[in-house]
Amino acid sequence: MKANFNIHNFVRENIKSLKPYSSARDEYKDINNKDMIFLDANENPFENGVNRYPDPQQINVKNLLSEIKGIHPQHILLGNGSDEVLDLLFRAFCEPHVDNIITLPPTYGMYGVLANVNAVENRQVLLKDNFQPNIQNILSESDVRSKILFLCSPNNPTGNSFNEKCIHELLIRFKGLVVVDEAYIDFSQQESWLKKLAKFPNLIITQTLSKAYGLAGIRLGVCYASKEIIQILNNIKPPYNVNELTQQRAISRLQKIDEIKNEIGQLISERKRLKKELECCVSFIEKVYPSDGNFLLLKVDDANKRYQQLIEYGVVIRNRTTQPLCENCLRISVGVCEENQRLIRALKAIQ
Repeated sequence: MKANFNIHNFVRENIKSLKPYSSARDEYKDINNKDMIFLDANENPFENGVNRYPDPQQINVKNLLSEIKGIHPQHILLGNGSDEVLDLLFRAFCEPHVDNIITLPPTYGMYGVLANVNAVENRQVLLKDNFQPNIQNILSESDVRSKILFLCSPNNPTGNSFNEKCIHELLIRFKGLVVVDEAYIDFSQQESWLKKLAKFPNLIITQTLSKAYGLAGIRLGVCYASKEIIQILNNIKPPYNVNELTQQRAISRLQKIDEIKNEIGQLISERKRLKKELECCVSFIEKVYPSDGNFLLLKVDDANKRYQQLIEYGVVIRNRTTQPLCENCLRISVGVCEENQRLIRALKAIQ
């Protein structure tokens, strides 16, 4: 349990004094009442399915997520992709040109991009050689202006999950907010930190519908946090940040949870099979790292050469050789069986 933590000590002063915008749909919510006419929002009155503004709080989507995740809707914020959720955290808690964040390369690149956009210093603390956080270095690098620590677990591009005891220690000892990015959690055997949300008022968990749920095209990210943090983020988010078509598609997909679980199972099975074949059948692959994501990180003899050769065989992967600790590494997403077989054939052909 994190004692004596007050989220309001971390909120920017201008955000504290901000009066949230109140949209027409915030002031009158029962838009499905057929006995009412709606002349309050300056909408086009000709019905076509999307002529009305969407629900600004996405209640129906949140209710479904609440059932699936076992988290009350008051602890949920939805964004236009996880990137909007992350950007809102910067805007709410990081004072430009004053505060800093801590990131752990190699990791998801948008943390650093958003830090630059918001004029916030990004203090980078390299992972250990085993791709685990270096707790002492993180704490040594942080100070009273360190507002957010970003932990991507399972991590992108390395694929591994961070040790549970390590995250627990950082939640207790780091003085600011700890964001655990669980974009790939559905592919991991480790439990989500959602069940521990109530124990740590400084814990923020981000997830996405882009990976396991197969909805990358609709751009829907999810933030789970205390009611106080969610309220702060609600105060500053755009009023209609998640459009009607996105909400409809998300609802349709979330109602097919058995189908989603089946697809996750197939991808995990393919990940295991692909790892085994790559380790035994391709001589220039020096190592296939363990993965809790829907991808594998490979160390090869010459990443630039092998990347270009695969392009010539019609296979597009990600060259991560420029990332810290990832020299001559390639990241390969797990596809369906036919795609994985085509990848293996291409790898064997270029030896």
